[in-house]
Amino acid sequence: MLVRFFLTLKSAQIPVSIRELLDLLTALETQLVFAGLDDFYYLARTCLIKDERFFDRYDQAFSQFFTGIAALDDVLATLIPEDWLRKEFIRQLTPEEKQQIEALGGLEKLLEAFKKRLQEQQSRHQGGNRWIGTGGTSPFGAYGYNPEGIRIGQHESRQQRAVKVWDQRQFRNLDGDVEIGTRNIKLALRHLRKFARTGASEQLDLEDTISSTAKNAGLLDVRMQPERHNAVKVLLFMDIGGTMDAHVQVCEELFTAARSEFKHLVLYYFHNFIYESVWQNNLRRQSERIPTWDILHRYGEDYKVIFVGDATMSPYEISYPGGSVEHWNEEPGSAWMQRFMQTYSRVVWLNPYPEANWSYTPSTIMIQQLVKAQMYPLTLQGLEGAMKYLRR
Repeated sequence: MLVRFFLTLKSAQIPVSIRELLDLLTALETQLVFAGLDDFYYLARTCLIKDERFFDRYDQAFSQFFTGIAALDDVLATLIPEDWLRKEFIRQLTPEEKQQIEALGGLEKLLEAFKKRLQEQQSRHQGGNRWIGTGGTSPFGAYGYNPEGIRIGQHESRQQRAVKVWDQRQFRNLDGDVEIGTRNIKLALRHLRKFARTGASEQLDLEDTISSTAKNAGLLDVRMQPERHNAVKVLLFMDIGGTMDAHVQVCEELFTAARSEFKHLVLYYFHNFIYESVWQNNLRRQSERIPTWDILHRYGEDYKVIFVGDATMSPYEISYPGGSVEHWNEEPGSAWMQRFMQTYSRVVWLNPYPEANWSYTPSTIMIQQLVKAQMYPLTLQGLEGAMKYLRR
């Protein structure tokens, strides 16, 4: 099996060698891990992958090879038998049937019902409307449909309606070196320019040198000046993972263009909406979180703030404590966005979804209201409009 896993990594263009495979075999023979897929994941990554740049490829190859072996977190695996969530069929519902399914009526009631189901359920269910299972209309489980629910054990989102997603994910950093299609984005970003000469005098001032030399009876008098830079300061917050996976390329192009255009650019990542902490390295997003309060206090009001995200999520993620799909947030996301609006005079939200579809998503409408209608489509025209607003 390990040989096939090794070949899967090679097919994913990960530079692994026989020497590293032998190291992994030696580690397994010493029983450093036993009967734990998560433990094996980290051991194999340590033995086989020598460069962090290939961690994301490793995650994808590992998931491809071990699909179906372990789909749940350790905590849920101790609570819910794995066969309850085994995908055997996906029930097909008509639009009329979907409309007849009623939501439980809020995040608090949903969590209470989930705890009660865990205490009462004794066996696997599929195709039902109450118990934790698969392929039905129950709010709890996978591969079914419900207007509000807790998604458990499902590899990816299908309806974008889950209130809680228990499966932990790891997201790769955006590649700042992508150059495809960035030229036009750079031209749009140039609407946000305010040049100033700062730093040491390291650049030749030709006009002043000629004038000074002429005044000095022809004796060369070299004059230097600080380099001219775009003095605009930008805080860039980018949504990563989930439904944003479909927009990775345009986000990489935007980041590459912004990094070359703005000398003072600081990038942070978030997932779905802004809460009490963000991060700068997706490989360490669980261990190296940066408090949002620190950002609000560290960067002055002269910074321009840009959020990039598709704004597609459960409304609870914005308006309710505990609404985040990844952790329990003590304060609603809307409170943090209001703090940004109070601290900075210019805040915009760039949305990669087509503008014509915004009115169909309640969360998008809520975010538009929070940013005082300063939401722009992530198109060249939208970028130009956003940059002109930030320049005021």
